[in-house]
Order: sequence, then C-alpha cells, then structure tokens
Amino acid sequence: MAESLISVEVVYAAVDRQLLITVWVPQGSTLRGALLASSIGEHFAELDLANCPVGIFGKQVMNPEQQLVQAGDRIEIYRPLLADPKEVRRLRAAKAAQARKRGQ
Repeated sequence: MAESLISVEVVYAAVDRQLLITVWVPQGSTLRGALLASSIGEHFAELDLANCPVGIFGKQVMNPEQQLVQAGDRIEIYRPLLADPKEVRRLRAAKAAQARKRGQ
C-alpha cells in the first residue's frame, strides 16, 4: 500500500529576498524532517537547517525533532533579530523626550 503524503509549506525571509516552497512529506513526518525535505537550504547558504529556530503559523516550536506536521502547515524559519525591539523603543522614546525638551 502506498504511503499517504501530506502537503506543507516551508517559508524563509532573508534580508533581501523570501521563498515559499510547497513540499509533500509522508504523514507522520516531523517538522525538522519536512524542513530538510524541502531543500530550502540550497537557496540560502547561511541557513543551518539542523539547528535553526522554527515555528508553525507564527508559533515557535521548541522540539522540531518531535513535533509532527499536519497537512496544510506553514513551517516558518526564523532568523536572529538585528536589534532588540525593546531597546529600539527605549532609544526612540529618549530621542523624542530630548526633542521635546529642546522645543520648550
């Protein structure tokens, strides 16, 4: 009997481009297995598919080697933040306060 296949999407957004790949994997595949099956690493040399942080539909998955994928899942590969959002907000608020002070 033929193995049942399901379709999942794998997406990655680099600084300069993004890619979405639809891949068919056997039912019961893990998230990491589907990621490796997508061959998305061939398009982005900087990706370490064995260790990169990933999620499904915007929710980070802590154990991608154990998490099973389901038909229609959107696997997202996350890259490190260039700047801490809290630090950026703090600097912006300090700059605005300084501008208000000069304006008085």
